[in-house]
Amino acid sequence: MTQLLRDVQNGHKLTREEAVLLMESAPLEELTEAAGAMTRRFFGNAVDLCAIYPAKVGLCGGDCAFCAQSVFHSCDVTPVHTADLRDEDILAYARELMGYGVARLSLVTSGERLTNAEFERLLGLYGRLEREVGIHLCASLGALDADRAKRLRQAGVTRYHHNIETAPSYFPAVCTTHSYADKLETIRIARAAGLEVCSGGIISMGESPRQRVEMALTLRELDVQCVPVNILNPIPGTRLEKQPVLPVPEILRTLAVFRLVLGEKPLRLAGGREGALGGEEYRAYRAGANALIFGDYLTTRGKRCRQELRNLAAAGLTVAAGQ
Repeated sequence: MTQLLRDVQNGHKLTREEAVLLMESAPLEELTEAAGAMTRRFFGNAVDLCAIYPAKVGLCGGDCAFCAQSVFHSCDVTPVHTADLRDEDILAYARELMGYGVARLSLVTSGERLTNAEFERLLGLYGRLEREVGIHLCASLGALDADRAKRLRQAGVTRYHHNIETAPSYFPAVCTTHSYADKLETIRIARAAGLEVCSGGIISMGESPRQRVEMALTLRELDVQCVPVNILNPIPGTRLEKQPVLPVPEILRTLAVFRLVLGEKPLRLAGGREGALGGEEYRAYRAGANALIFGDYLTTRGKRCRQELRNLAAAGLTVAAGQ
């Protein structure tokens, strides 16, 4: 085991069997130490910050088991329509984020595919963000076609977010209204338009350790530019409301294996980190993670911005320069 970890540090590409061995059997301290050393080699002590803004909320026709916005669930979510967005509010938020050192902002919408009117509304907003603020732009707008991908790129969007959610073998247990192949098609379209791809998923949805390895290896094969890792927040009213959350050591183990599988890819802690990790969250940045989503999420609150910065500083971490 020790030799395998040394080999990975020296550039060895983990096989499926080796990654499963680390996930199931490696001593946690030795595993996280190796992942932390790899993280520091690629990123130092800097943590990259990005933020999201809910540009459409609720009334989603998908049946994703974890999601509070699904019409299949009975959650207390107030719908937000793109027509109701105020440009000046979002422009002001983007400027505020840049003051905190946030490198990138993503507009995020519910639903499988936007209507033409919704897409045009957001395209205009992206144009203003590009011209008037200058923050790096990401989009998370559901399924894409080639024309929409091209127009997003022309409007200043440089990265498209589209999670694979989980391992291919576990995906049917999470969602039945669209397929894993649909996910891959949107990723392919985004990349063909010259957009970078941000794709990851959620752990602690009932998948096995081997399926978490499968997810990491799939993301390595897809060669995405950034990997967000959410930890299930079992929201009342969703299908997974009673799903136990993984214990902290298992979350740290998973992050470490993801780092060792994915090498120098940015690994971003996302939704659910506060509840699942609590006071142990900042250990995660010594065990593989090097990025986080800053501020609030879609239907749940994150940490207050200044508190997040204080916590990072107290943990000996710095904010990465914007990219």
